[in-house]
Order: sequence, then C-alpha cells, then structure tokens
Amino acid sequence: MDFLVKGAESFIGLFQLGANTFMSWMTGIVPIVLMLMVFMNVVIKLIGEERINGLAQRFSKYSLVRNCILPFLAAFMLGNPASFTLGRFLPEFYKPSFYAALAQYNHTSNGLFPHINAGELFVFLGIASGVETLGLSTTPLAIRYLLVGLVMNAIGAYVTDFTTAYVCKKSGIQLSKTAKVQ
Repeated sequence: MDFLVKGAESFIGLFQLGANTFMSWMTGIVPIVLMLMVFMNVVIKLIGEERINGLAQRFSKYSLVRNCILPFLAAFMLGNPASFTLGRFLPEFYKPSFYAALAQYNHTSNGLFPHINAGELFVFLGIASGVETLGLSTTPLAIRYLLVGLVMNAIGAYVTDFTTAYVCKKSGIQLSKTAKVQ
C-alpha cells in the first residue's frame, strides 16, 4: 500500500512542480515580455508602420546590417525573447537568417550585457568562475565571447540565407526579398 501512496504522491508532485514553474513564469518573465511588446508596439504606432517597413526595406538590402547590426540592436534593446518580434518587418526571405543570428546572439552577449538573456547567464558565469579561479579578469573573456559571437552569428545567418535559397529552389517556393509596405 505504501508503494501506491508514494507513487500517487510522486505523480501529482510532478504536476505541482509544473504548476509552480508556470506560476513563476506568470509572475516573472511573462509580464516583462508583455510590457516590452506593448512598448515596441507603441513605438511602432508613434513612428508609423509604413516608415518602419520602409526602413526595413532599405536595411534588408545590406547583409551586414541584416545579420549583425539589427540582431545586436534587437537583443540589446528588447532582450530575449522580445527581440525576435523585430523580425516581423523584414522581408520573408530574410526572416530565417535574422532568427538564426539573433537566437545565437542572445547567448553570446551575456558577458557584457547580462540583461539580454538573464535566464542563461549561468553559462557565462560558469566559464567566468573558472577564469576567476585562475586569478584572471573576466572582461577580456566577455569581450571575446561577444566578438566571436558576432562573427559566428553572421556566418550562421549567411549559411541560413543560402539554405533558405536552396530549399526555396528545390520546393518551388518563392519568398519575397522586399518588405511589404502597408
């Protein structure tokens, strides 16, 4: 009988743990993301969606801006995961590479900008603790992590552009390379 009781308690305990995690999200990250999205939508309404789309149209022509600068600005200003919403202004063809660069950049920027992806700061801090144990400064590590991340994220975005073009060609799908102005 004790075995059944322990089994039932463990079973319901799993769901209680899930509910506690869910509630921590509802009082932690969800309101932050919601407020960032509201802020971004207010800014878009103030500037005008037509102007934002026009800027996206001009900037998406330049791969350096599309794959390095825009993901950096999105991550720095909005943090993870709200930064992904800026991709909505890019032409359909470039959305996968923007996502690829941004998803990686949200991880490689923690050393200098912990606000971008505070949930995964433990990765950088784990490496940094080893560096500190050696009596070294973590600042050069953070800068190198950021710079290598920018380069590798841009390369990943370029590879994603080539992959997107290949898949589109093979499947007969044509994605727009210009932003839609509404």
